[in-house]
Amino acid sequence: MFKGILINKDDTGYQTTLSDLDDAQIPAGDVRVDVEYSTLNYKDALAITGKAPIIRSFPLIPGIDFAGTVEQSDHPDFAAGDQVVLNGWGVGEKHPGGLAQKAAVPGDWLVPLPQQFSTRQAMAIGTAGYTAMLCILALEKNGVNPGDGEILVTGASGGVGGVAVAVLAKLGYQVVAMTGRPQEADYVRALGASEIIHRDDYAQPPKPLARERWAGVVDVVGSNVLANALAASRYRGVVTACGLAGGMELNTSVAPFILRGVSLVGIDSVMCPRETRVEAWRRLGEDLDIQKLDAIAHEIGLSEAIETAAQLLDGKVRGRVIVDVNR
Repeated sequence: MFKGILINKDDTGYQTTLSDLDDAQIPAGDVRVDVEYSTLNYKDALAITGKAPIIRSFPLIPGIDFAGTVEQSDHPDFAAGDQVVLNGWGVGEKHPGGLAQKAAVPGDWLVPLPQQFSTRQAMAIGTAGYTAMLCILALEKNGVNPGDGEILVTGASGGVGGVAVAVLAKLGYQVVAMTGRPQEADYVRALGASEIIHRDDYAQPPKPLARERWAGVVDVVGSNVLANALAASRYRGVVTACGLAGGMELNTSVAPFILRGVSLVGIDSVMCPRETRVEAWRRLGEDLDIQKLDAIAHEIGLSEAIETAAQLLDGKVRGRVIVDVNR
């Protein structure tokens, strides 16, 4: 038996409980992992509360991230005792996830834990930090350099935004952080932001074009914020879109694309190819100041995950939430 969060839906409604589970709750996988830490992401909070149809089949263990130690492996790349990280691949949506003490997954879904990180630190980064690094890799691939001008990071007091600010600042970019929580300004500045702007500045319906400002953008909000960021991008600016905290709609025009050559790059962390994942984690090991993880993340026990999920959706949680699945 092992502990885990279990979500079920039947004639009586939607139920999320901390439960005693057995091996029947996790399917066969060629790698079995003793999970040490998981995380609580926005998607996990939606799944736990039932506020969005994240879970595809019931009952299911949520949790799109985990880090731990291989217990048993039939995969050639992994052996018992190896430390591994998992992000995405539908885990916690249609495959039992990381908010439990045990997991079994295909080995091709796993990434070896970079030696710079403990399993706890890897989950302080989690899908949010890995997604932030995917955005930064996309900016670099599309030719955005530190000397090109300001980089806008939206949702800067959240998990993706916090890691993006920290990494971009360390790489020498001038980072402007957008947040809807002005009380977090000192925290975001400590991560490396040179300026803070309020999300309300970009909440209004956009004009086709605005004054050129951004050489690059990391956006987690979507909706009008993303549309306004596109309108204010500089000539040949690059905007990466990885979230929808403000909504899925995008009220924009072709003007930024055909008059300024702006690029809009979509970032998918769930089905991202394994080689790109490995590169993202390698770069996090090089370019993320580990000391800043203590500011970005805080830890809860598995028993606190259900309550914290509601707080996260209410905008009451700063940065990353690490979940110690063994308490």
